[in-house]
Amino acid sequence: MTNSIKLTSLSSKGGCGCKIGPADLSQVLKMLPPAQANPHLLVGLETGDDAGVYQLNETTALVQTLDFFTPIVDDPYYFGQIAAANAISDVYAMGGTPITALNIVAFPISTLDKSILTDILLGASDKLAEAGVTLVGGHSIDDQEPKFGLAVTGTVHPDYVKTNAGAKRGDRLILTKPIGVGISTSAIKRDLLNETEIERVSKVMATLNKTAAETMKNYQVHACTDVTGFGLLGHAVEMAKESKVEIRINQEQVPVLPRVRELADQGVIPGGTKNNFQHIKDVVAFPEKMDQIDKWILADAVTSGGLLIAVSNDQADDLLTELREQKVEAAIIGEILDGASGTISVH
Repeated sequence: MTNSIKLTSLSSKGGCGCKIGPADLSQVLKMLPPAQANPHLLVGLETGDDAGVYQLNETTALVQTLDFFTPIVDDPYYFGQIAAANAISDVYAMGGTPITALNIVAFPISTLDKSILTDILLGASDKLAEAGVTLVGGHSIDDQEPKFGLAVTGTVHPDYVKTNAGAKRGDRLILTKPIGVGISTSAIKRDLLNETEIERVSKVMATLNKTAAETMKNYQVHACTDVTGFGLLGHAVEMAKESKVEIRINQEQVPVLPRVRELADQGVIPGGTKNNFQHIKDVVAFPEKMDQIDKWILADAVTSGGLLIAVSNDQADDLLTELREQKVEAAIIGEILDGASGTISVH
């Protein structure tokens, strides 16, 4: 694999930190006309869910999504793996099974060695194979800033679609990957992580949510989303808003990657993370003693994060146990309350 080029130096932002911020995006979208009503569209733009769901017949609906971004790590093979895992995750979050994918490529073909693009595509191909997804094509453009991602299609039974709108009072929240990815990957750009630390965060991002998604199908899961660019708090706020509930998060139970607090204390805070916090600060109640660094960590922009699962209280412990038995880095991090709709309380 080609590692002579520092891919993260070729863009100002990396991974899901490239996303247009939630406040700006909301302003753009609200100026558009409402989508045309279609009785077959089960999940569309209205709820801000992870993917769209379109019903084909009584037993099958399509789950459609796409995601792409600039390099989040320097290793091109890992970059391809991470981009693929991230794109596929939206299908898992909707309760679906991914089946096909299309590559989305932007690459400076005349200035970067072609072997770098080969390694990116190979990484994605291997991750698709792991997920049981068939690559059916793609599209590429010559661009000065490299970007890569995929459009993914899956299937789901219409009765078993998971959205961010079904959380119920008394549910407990399970998170299946640690946060702090945005801070850690910003540290990669600044050469502040050693090889072991880079490998750790890269593996977290490259891990499929396949096991977590398949495991949760055996339990009474009322809502699900994956944690990506808007951060844990941003995606939790979306779930609270669409489910018309309050979410309480126990900060001490939230898994965080090693050294994240230390790096944040050194000023390694991505712009996307700060934007995330500004967007949610008015609907999140923090403890008086919590400092700004810990607030930013909870809002940190994540790339290829875990699933945030609202599961029935009486099944939460069993689901957590089974996830951990299958080596998923899961934790119960909160619960659903019958409080003010769309709000979060952190304890």
